[in-house]
Amino acid sequence: MAEFKANDNPELELCASNFLTDIIDEDIAAGFDREIHTRFPPEPNGYLHIGSAKAIFINASIARKYGGKFNLRYDDTNPEKEDTEYVNSILEDLLWLGAEPTGGVFYGSDYFDKCCEYAVRLIKDGKAYVCDLSPDEIREYRGTLTAPGRNSPYRDRSVEENLALFEQMKNGEFEDGSRTLRAKIDMSSGNLNMRDPIIYRICKEHHHRQGDKWAIYPLYDFAHPIQDAIEGITHSLCSLEFENHRPLYDWVINNIDFDEKPKQREFARLNVTYTVMSKRYLRHLVETGAVDGWDDPRMPTLCGLRRRGYTPSSIFKFVKNAGIAKANSLVEIESLEHFIRDELNQTALRRYAVLDPVKVVITNYPEGKVEYFDVSNNPNDENAGTRKIAFTRELYIEREDFMEEPVPKFFRLKPGGEVRLAGAYIIKCGEIVKDDNGSIVEIHAEADLETANNMPADGRKIKGTIHWVSCTVNHRADVMEYDRLFTEPNLMDLPEDTTYNDYLNPESVKVYKDAVMEESLKYAKPGEKFQFIRKGYFCKDTKNVNTFNSIVGLRDTFKKEVGNG
Repeated sequence: MAEFKANDNPELELCASNFLTDIIDEDIAAGFDREIHTRFPPEPNGYLHIGSAKAIFINASIARKYGGKFNLRYDDTNPEKEDTEYVNSILEDLLWLGAEPTGGVFYGSDYFDKCCEYAVRLIKDGKAYVCDLSPDEIREYRGTLTAPGRNSPYRDRSVEENLALFEQMKNGEFEDGSRTLRAKIDMSSGNLNMRDPIIYRICKEHHHRQGDKWAIYPLYDFAHPIQDAIEGITHSLCSLEFENHRPLYDWVINNIDFDEKPKQREFARLNVTYTVMSKRYLRHLVETGAVDGWDDPRMPTLCGLRRRGYTPSSIFKFVKNAGIAKANSLVEIESLEHFIRDELNQTALRRYAVLDPVKVVITNYPEGKVEYFDVSNNPNDENAGTRKIAFTRELYIEREDFMEEPVPKFFRLKPGGEVRLAGAYIIKCGEIVKDDNGSIVEIHAEADLETANNMPADGRKIKGTIHWVSCTVNHRADVMEYDRLFTEPNLMDLPEDTTYNDYLNPESVKVYKDAVMEESLKYAKPGEKFQFIRKGYFCKDTKNVNTFNSIVGLRDTFKKEVGNG
C-alpha cells in the first residue's frame, strides 16, 4: 500500500442536516447509544469519479458530525477486474479529498474465511443450497416482475449433500459456472432479489491479495452485510440502486444472527450533465485510447479532475450544493465549474499568456530597451503583492484581439484605433504587414509614451484593454484547452439505437503549441494554478513538464442555488 497524507478539507466540517442525519437523530432519540460508524466500500476495478465524491462526502462528513468513525473498505470480492493500481488510487483520492478513513482501511477479501463459515452455517440451518442450474436457467426459473419464480430442482437437497458439494466447490473440483450456492428464501417474492439469490460462485481467478487460495467468491449482497457487521458499522449509507437489495441485506444480518446489526439506508446518486459515471465505460475510453489514461483532464475521475486543477474544497462544495436526497436528479456541470471558478478568483495568481500570437512592433520604442512594469498578482488579495513584466519594442498579442474589418462595438485593436496594453502604454494601430497568402504577420503601432500605466493627458477615453507578452523576454509552453468530453447533456437516457460513443466530442481538446507567456511561468510548479488574464484559469500539468491545462473559463453562467448538504 502506497503512503499518502490526508489533506485538510474544511467542507467536511459543514454537513448540514438532511434526511440521513434525521434517521440517525431518530435512532439516538430512541435509545441508540453506539458510536456512529460509516464506511465507503468501493470496488478496486477502476478509478473513483465525481459521483464517488458524493458517497465519500456523505459517509465521512456524517461520521465526523457525530464524532464517530469512517472506514474505507475495498469491495474486492470480484477478482477478474481488480488490481493494486486501483487500490492505491482509491486511498490517494480519499486522502486528497480530506476524507481520512479514521476507522481504518479494510479489505472485503480479508473476511472470506468468515463469509465461508457463515455460508456453511446457512447450509446447516437449511437456508442455503447448492444449485446446478446454469446462469441462463437460473434467469428462466427466476420469473418476472409479474410472474413468480419456480423452485430449482436442486432446492431440496439434503444438508449433507449441500455441505459436501459446497466443500468440493471450495476445493476447485467443479468448473466455473457449473454450480452456485443460493440462499433459500422465497421464489414467489415480489422482490426479485429475494428469489433464492446466489451468494457464492465458482471463479478460479487469481486474486490481487488472496492469490490462488480461493476457487469460490461470495457475491456482494452476501458479503457486504457480513463485512458491515464485523466492522461494527452502524449505518450502511449507500446509493439508491441498493434500495431493493435492502431486504436481502437484512435477511443475511438476521439469519446469521449478529448481536449488533447495521442499518442500510439509501440516497440518490450524483448525476451530472455531459458526464458518464460508468466505470466500465470509462475503462473502455482508456483501453481504446480515446483519452490519455484515467487521469486525462477531460475525464470525470477524481484523478482527472485533480490533474485538471480542481480542488477538494470545490468538489465538496459542489456535492453539498447538489443536495442529499432520495430523488434522482441531473445536476448541471456548470455548478461544479462555478465553485472552482469562485475559489480560484480569490486564490489564483494572475499571469499574462498569449495562446494564438501575432506580433506587434512599437515603432517609436527604442530597439533593445527592456522596461519593467509592476502589475498586480491578484486584485482580490491585497497580500498577493505585485510582479514585474518585461516590455520591449516587439510584443505578442492574441490574434483575436485585432480585427482588420472590425464589427460594431469591437473595442480592441483595429486600424487607426487605440487600445490599452494592460499595465503599460496606450498604443495606436498603424501599418499592417501580411505574408504572400494574405495572413497578418505583423502589426505596427505607436505608443503614447506618456501613458505608462496612466490615463492620457488630454483626457481621451480608451475603451479597450488587451494583454501582451514580450517577444524576447518570455516563456514558451504548450496549452491544452479542454471542452466537454461529450456533446449530449443528459447521458442517462439515450435513444435505444445509440451508445455513449455516438456522443463523444471530437473537439474536446484544443492544443496551442508554444504559446507565449510571461517569463515567471517558467518557474511554475506542477499543479500550481493561475488566471491567464482575459483567458481563464489554468494549471501546470503534473505529467508533462512544459504544459498548462485549462481548468475553467472566466465567464460564470451558473445561478447558484443552496442545496441541502
